[in-house]
Amino acid sequence: MERFIENAMYASRWLLAPIYFGLSLALLALCLKFFQEVFHILPSVFSMAEADLILVLLSLIDMALVGGLLVMVMISGYENFVSQLDIDEGKEKLSWLGKMDSSSLKMKVAASIVAISSIHLLKVFMDAKNTDPEHLKWYVIIHMTFVVSAFAMGYLDKLTKH
Repeated sequence: MERFIENAMYASRWLLAPIYFGLSLALLALCLKFFQEVFHILPSVFSMAEADLILVLLSLIDMALVGGLLVMVMISGYENFVSQLDIDEGKEKLSWLGKMDSSSLKMKVAASIVAISSIHLLKVFMDAKNTDPEHLKWYVIIHMTFVVSAFAMGYLDKLTKH
């Protein structure tokens, strides 16, 4: 009975596979939204104010960072919790593939969240004249919470490795 339960628990890791595949569909949706924004901005690029163009570009950078985060979580999560990827010889292989454990993945996710939050905060500051000062304060507080959390996670990770 114990062996059956252990085997069933071990096999249940495959329930994560559709979730990681779902992240690839989310990446597709993000890609479509990215190009929707690009095609939306192209006709009016010459008539836009520089600040407005920068805000749109920051949104595109934000989407690119989120896309990278999705790929990292999708592939590393699959490799760490489901099964190793069998990449054919001669095919291009990501340098970090097989080297990112769950701890380093958490650190990369935290760093990505801080980067995404930084870009969002920069967008808010660039449009500060149209933003309520109370909202500005909360954006900064939330961003600093992300920064402090990422720093604390990194520090704790460093302590546990020694």
